[in-house]
Amino acid sequence: MIRRKRDFRSRHGASHPKGWARCSTTLKRLLARVLLHSAVSGPRFSVGTTTGVVTVLLSALPPVRLSAQGDLDHLAARFASMTAVTGLEQAMTDSLRALFPGSTRDRAGNVTLTLGQGSPKRLYTCPLDEVGYVVGNILPDGFLLLRRVGGARSAYPLFDQQLEGHRVTVFGTRGAVPGVVAVKSVHLTRGRVGPGAPDPVFTADSAYVDVGASSAAEVQGLGIAALAPVSLAKRPQLYAERLLAAPAAGRRAACAALAAAVQAKPKVKGTVVVAFTVQSLYASNAGLASVKALLGPFDDIKSATLPARYADTAVETVALADADRLVREIVQWMEGR
Repeated sequence: MIRRKRDFRSRHGASHPKGWARCSTTLKRLLARVLLHSAVSGPRFSVGTTTGVVTVLLSALPPVRLSAQGDLDHLAARFASMTAVTGLEQAMTDSLRALFPGSTRDRAGNVTLTLGQGSPKRLYTCPLDEVGYVVGNILPDGFLLLRRVGGARSAYPLFDQQLEGHRVTVFGTRGAVPGVVAVKSVHLTRGRVGPGAPDPVFTADSAYVDVGASSAAEVQGLGIAALAPVSLAKRPQLYAERLLAAPAAGRRAACAALAAAVQAKPKVKGTVVVAFTVQSLYASNAGLASVKALLGPFDDIKSATLPARYADTAVETVALADADRLVREIVQWMEGR
């Protein structure tokens, strides 16, 4: 019999199929600090619910002032703490609507805000969504299986391996639920592969997520169902000379720069539509296509982007000095300078 720990409390149970072990003391040691850049402690939120709990994430933030460098840093870190798996971005868009009174959400899920009036009519966009996972199945013993969401850009071999042995967050209808991805038991799997053959490569299909439940009914009691979004637990780290490390840090900091530019109240030339778009990682880039169809045509279209190091990893890093420059560029563009 194997001792297993659920939700950091010791319990006993039968060994798991395929030789996978529950979260243990050894597993805790394997939870490398650098890969826990995922989830600033804060209010819980869920996908599929209306504002209420969700909007606290950004509505509690102070107004962003362009003159205060720390405000942009704080906003970028708050954006980086959120999860918006492609096609399941509602929680983050709810928060953006609270941040920008007068903004609207179209039928595709994009959050748009119109500044100024008249000609020319221009569009500035920022994609919100990220590569992530959803619950693919709930096993009778309470484990969750995963499916990757977000397109071919995440198909390189190491992407899924960031999950193995690390903390994740499952966003159920009753709030965010912490979990951990199990690792193989060395004792139960040693020698199972032929002599000289490499161990099988870990993929999303290999992941078993433990949320501290011992049955499917307990999982459902946590508000978790199939297609619930799952991401690495996010804890953005600000370090060195204003470097921000977190999953999808580049996209989040770019959106924070666009938000800061709007909050700077630029004297807009003509009409500028600001759009925080969804579903950008689908082949059709459905969110942007919807904005163009509903609010266009536009005389000019720009998208907020920032260079990032270690892209598509748990420690993707962006320089917030670059975000400062992007804010100034966006304001100048909005004012027609």
